[in-house]
Amino acid sequence: VRLVESGGGLVQVGDSLRLSCAWSGRTGSVGGLAWFRQGPGKEREFVSGINWIGRRKLYSDSVKGRFAISRDNANHTLTLQMNALKVEDTAVYYCAASEGEAADRREGEFDYWGQGTQVTVYS
Repeated sequence: VRLVESGGGLVQVGDSLRLSCAWSGRTGSVGGLAWFRQGPGKEREFVSGINWIGRRKLYSDSVKGRFAISRDNANHTLTLQMNALKVEDTAVYYCAASEGEAADRREGEFDYWGQGTQVTVYS
């Protein structure tokens, strides 16, 4: 399974950005999906997750109410709509896929990872 993120960039505080992750290869192996991020000098952290069918969604407290996760299984695409961005949202954002169907926030539950896309928010 290959995951490729896109949509990162340089934006101002309060702006919006939409990240996408396209999956390919053994697409039947892709179940739950998630976004993680790693800010400068920080450990990687969970941002948002979604189960296979797209009905159960998880968010970290820091992004709840500002970010929205969605998926399109027909087109093999995961999306993260990020609104009201803050400086502290600056990070490399990673897409992750699990062979299990559930939504999860634990890194160890994910089998495949993308290379990441940089999001930089300035004031």
